[in-house]
Amino acid sequence: MTPAAEGVPEELERALGLGYRFLAHRDRTEVEMRAHLSGRGVQPEVADRTVAELVEQGYLDDVRFAHRFAEDRRTLDHWGSERIERRLRELGIGRALATEAAAPGEEGELDAAVALLARRFPSPPREERDLNRALGLLVRRGYELELAHDAIQAYRRD
Repeated sequence: MTPAAEGVPEELERALGLGYRFLAHRDRTEVEMRAHLSGRGVQPEVADRTVAELVEQGYLDDVRFAHRFAEDRRTLDHWGSERIERRLRELGIGRALATEAAAPGEEGELDAAVALLARRFPSPPREERDLNRALGLLVRRGYELELAHDAIQAYRRD
């Protein structure tokens, strides 16, 4: 066996250790893991083998990550589908999976947007300044402009 061939398993073990430690903090995407390993000096072919091993062991799962991320951002941070999808794409999730995961849940985006307005504005906004603030809040959270307008109108009706 050549010295190079002997070094690969050792490098793979090192890379797996780095991967396990990186996953100890939170779930990651395959793209994030590759970037992390690359930043730690792991060769691309070893990084690929490491990612494949972590996927096989169930530690890396982009589908699970995307759905959990979308649910958490929608529930905890009150993000809209547009912002969730954009962030998932930034994290390395493919377009189709990001769109699927970011799709509104059973509660519906309009209801979520109205609930966010109710938390941030004790009484429905009536003055132009407050209406603009409410609209800005919803758009920054990733709700589409038309849905944001609908949510403001619905909150004002209630």
